[in-house]
Amino acid sequence: MRTFDLAPLYRSAIGFDRLAQMLNDAQRNDTPSYPPYNIELVSDDQYRIVMALAGFSRAEIDITFERDSLTVVGRKQKDASERNYLHRGIAARDFEQRFQLANHVKVTGASFDNGMLTIELVREIPEALKPRKIVIDGGDNVTALEQRAAA
Repeated sequence: MRTFDLAPLYRSAIGFDRLAQMLNDAQRNDTPSYPPYNIELVSDDQYRIVMALAGFSRAEIDITFERDSLTVVGRKQKDASERNYLHRGIAARDFEQRFQLANHVKVTGASFDNGMLTIELVREIPEALKPRKIVIDGGDNVTALEQRAAA
């Protein structure tokens, strides 16, 4: 059995529909393998995606970051001259690669050098969501935390 029925999760868990959809998408084997890419963990809160885009120029690549999704699209310009290849090993087809990003992961930059596209990512957790030390019998903790955040 290679597939899982996630319908019970949809019925009993409210607000986890995005997680269930990601699990459904991960089950499918129709994920594109072109272009090849690496995902690197640079540090605890920094990531890097490196894509091999031989034959593409900067003008033919479009990177879009929207909410928790990163999309890299390559649209190859049509060659004006007709070429007669004896062997064609360099792919020159259009592609669209999507990456689901975790909460608070942002794209900080992108560079394209020698056919390698590098996208830098960083996880920035807002101060309000970071773990805090709660003082036992320290009075009104909420007021103390709000004052510290305002300072």
